[in-house]
Amino acid sequence: MPEQTRPRYEPLQIAGLFAGPALFILVLLFSPESLSFQAAVVAGGTLWVIVWWITEPVPIAATSLLPIILFPLFGAMDTGNVTGEYGNPIIFLFIGGFFIAIAIEKWNLHSRIALGIVQAIGTSPRRIIGGFLFSTAFLSAWISNTATALMMLPVAAAVTAKFASEGYEEDFRTALVLAVAYGASIGGVATLIGSPPNLILAGMYKTLTGLEISFLQWATFGIPIAGIMLALCWIYLVLFAFPQKKSSLRINLDEEFRNLGPVTVEEKRVLSVFLVVAALWITRTIWGGYVPMVSDTTIAVFGAVLLFLIPAGGGGRLLVWEDAVRLPWNI
Repeated sequence: MPEQTRPRYEPLQIAGLFAGPALFILVLLFSPESLSFQAAVVAGGTLWVIVWWITEPVPIAATSLLPIILFPLFGAMDTGNVTGEYGNPIIFLFIGGFFIAIAIEKWNLHSRIALGIVQAIGTSPRRIIGGFLFSTAFLSAWISNTATALMMLPVAAAVTAKFASEGYEEDFRTALVLAVAYGASIGGVATLIGSPPNLILAGMYKTLTGLEISFLQWATFGIPIAGIMLALCWIYLVLFAFPQKKSSLRINLDEEFRNLGPVTVEEKRVLSVFLVVAALWITRTIWGGYVPMVSDTTIAVFGAVLLFLIPAGGGGRLLVWEDAVRLPWNI
């Protein structure tokens, strides 16, 4: 058997390891009389989870399982009710959205979308930065922020290499990489599935108020906010942080498009599924009255199932179950 190394705990992790259960016990012992014992268990358990999430003495995903132990053990909730929350519809909205993102990445559709947007906006230094900022934000509105940044960095590296061959300043390359990072964060605000915290907020809001935040409602608020932040970010990057002089230099992206090759059947089919799902999300307020039990989660899962059903051009399917291992299950 391979030799196993003992886990090394940082001082903060050791402190959190004991602080979490200590806070739980303190809340149980010294909670106000107006607070029921069951409520104290929930409050104390929540504090325990928060402390362990922050300090990470155990993996975040494992910490998330604590309520399944604590709440039934101390009589706050039965096991069925607790575990039922882990099957919240928001979770399946996550899963459906992530499957669509995996398909986009698997068939390299993201690179074609990004380069197309950049070329449409312009290929001068200032416009290139704006193009990457916008294209990264667009992808991040549908794909997780981290995954989008990781997918866009190789594309940005290819463009910066072209500018380097022209002897362009280091500031441009720095600004371009930051445009990818900031674009990924800003784009996550635009749609309900753009970032996990958005869905967590929507889930908590529905739990507390009984009201649902639809995809369109979020987008109506999120897209303008994201647009304003993108504009301000672009101005800051090209005028203040890394001033970019007006230049007649233009970069030809034809080589990058040639490297992608012709649009494949798989790309067309994944794009079709993506557009259908997006259209259904956006128009649900129009047709939803005829099928009131259909939610954004239903649409997301429908899109995911389509990806497993639709054949790829060379045989097989657009997605196979082996692709599911790439889902961020710990979220």
